Amino acid sequence: MGSADGSSPQGILDRALGVLGCFTEDEPALTAAELSERTGLPASTMHRLIGALLRHGLMVRVPDHRYAVGPRLWELGELSPMSLRLRERAIPHLVRLYEATGENVHLAVLDGAEPERATVLYVGRITGRLSIPTISRAGGRGPLHATGVGRALLATRDEIWLERYLRVPRERETAHTITGEAELRAELERTRARGYASTREEMTLGNVSVAVALPQVDGLPPAAIGLVVHLNRADERRLSALVVQSAREIHAAIRQA
Repeated sequence: MGSADGSSPQGILDRALGVLGCFTEDEPALTAAELSERTGLPASTMHRLIGALLRHGLMVRVPDHRYAVGPRLWELGELSPMSLRLRERAIPHLVRLYEATGENVHLAVLDGAEPERATVLYVGRITGRLSIPTISRAGGRGPLHATGVGRALLATRDEIWLERYLRVPRERETAHTITGEAELRAELERTRARGYASTREEMTLGNVSVAVALPQVDGLPPAAIGLVVHLNRADERRLSALVVQSAREIHAAIRQA
């Protein structure tokens, strides 16, 4: 049984994760007062939690009396199979794909225990000075229906999974985003038939994405690799062939590890 003040191991863990979950890409550093406001925890409890998180390297102090995610979290994250088995094995192939195209290259996985809440999680990204700007970043998330890697991953799901996923309304990211069930299902059929997914201005205006799902590997989440290019440079036939080949090479490298 947990104590009333939440000092049980489970209570402490829940509260610590709640604090760490306050940090976002837009707000990577927060004050103790801001953390208290976002979590609803009293100031005294927050200061004790911050002290414990600082001692374990899970948080660090930054200027202006603020706190940020600490290096211990990054260190632990690098022990994930997504890093050791997937991203590290994929990096040489991501680089070669970038060298062949000069475009943004993404490695992503399907994340979420429940289909209704599943998203794309970007675990690797190669970009350069001449690549078009994108909103994705390593460690960032995106919607399944509006991204190339997301649509490639959706096309690998079975009917039971898709039925649950499609129960939740999908946001329209741009005027071109496909959100309707019938139209999305038709896109998934086209993806399966041709062996790659494609989105045109569905996440960002002016951008086209071409992506391919990797064959499933035991111990790893479903993964996909994709390119994001400007509409004017979107030679889909050429780009899709390069992405398909890269996906095969990455899968082979993981299997040989």
